[in-house]
Amino acid sequence: MRRRHVLGAIAMLTLTASAAPARQFAPLDAAVRAAMKKSGARGLAIAVIERGKPAFLRSYGARNAANAPLDVDTIMYGASITKAVFAYTVMQLVDEGKIDLDRPLASYLANPLPDYGNLDAYGNWGDLAGDDRWRRITARMVLTHSTGFANFSFLEPDRKLKFHFDPGTRYGYSGEGMMLLQFVIEQGLGFDLGAEMQRRVFDRFGMANTSLIWRPDFARNLADGWKDDGSVEPHDERSRVRAAGSMDTTIADIAKFVAGFMRGEGVSKAGRAEMIRPNLPITTRSQFPSLQPEAAVSERTAGLAAGLGVISFNGPQGPGFFKGGHNDSTANMWVCLKRSGRCVIILSNDVRAEREFPTLVRAALGDTGMPWGWEYGFPAK
Repeated sequence: MRRRHVLGAIAMLTLTASAAPARQFAPLDAAVRAAMKKSGARGLAIAVIERGKPAFLRSYGARNAANAPLDVDTIMYGASITKAVFAYTVMQLVDEGKIDLDRPLASYLANPLPDYGNLDAYGNWGDLAGDDRWRRITARMVLTHSTGFANFSFLEPDRKLKFHFDPGTRYGYSGEGMMLLQFVIEQGLGFDLGAEMQRRVFDRFGMANTSLIWRPDFARNLADGWKDDGSVEPHDERSRVRAAGSMDTTIADIAKFVAGFMRGEGVSKAGRAEMIRPNLPITTRSQFPSLQPEAAVSERTAGLAAGLGVISFNGPQGPGFFKGGHNDSTANMWVCLKRSGRCVIILSNDVRAEREFPTLVRAALGDTGMPWGWEYGFPAK
């Protein structure tokens, strides 16, 4: 009889412990459902991190046009959140003395950068011949998006890589810069970036369903995407490691990374602080287009600055940082508050969900002061 009482008490404690988070996050759950209905978004996954652990992890909707359910282990495109994970990896190399954030990247290479020519896997370095500003670029400039390059050279009218401003002088979003740092890590230091990120990040945090290149086993539970017009975009099977944004992941896996990052694992205390501190003030009205003119001081977002692979901001709950990810059928966002250590991560395989992100972040974290107008060009809700 006593044993039955003990087992009953344990069962009651288990039910109570699981019910408490459900009650705590009921408003967020309701907000997600309302946001999907309002936007028409077909699939979305969300996680909340508290005290260095996932406190809420849930998926909603479909992963493909056949209405197969999207679950917490569905493979989703990480898009530019890859850049933040890459920055974390770079900071490990900084901790180990293999990279100096402020040493010119050219000094790690055996030959002048333009002499490598135009490499399809990396970038059009040969286009820089005759403009020696490539000699000034550092890892810090890459990670603060201040190389002076466009986002990608194929977006240029002549499809050539060029400088639009002196490196290090201002913010201008550039995936091209990330590829330069990858090139230096692989060709200058001799590392295989895919293998290093697998070992240093994905294996460290048990991210079994995350990779920088396509894996055939991903096909078993894969998310296709929906574009703004409601058409379906098949998941791209990316065959090349690209620091600028080739990561496939799941909400369960990326929550493990964010939780570990908030616990301070894998990088030194100083390295983590360097990543999320304001490194370079941001002086544009919005993030895109990436090469827009600098705004008048009165039109800038106060306190907004580039960290290393993330963006830092100030709000009513103190300083925070974030990183988004986007393509025609992907909408992702990671927002953290420094003082409380609370974070929310949203992955959606439907770009239409993006307009509801301000509502969802508010439901998860309260009023953060997240600069939605700069990030997306529309105000917070």
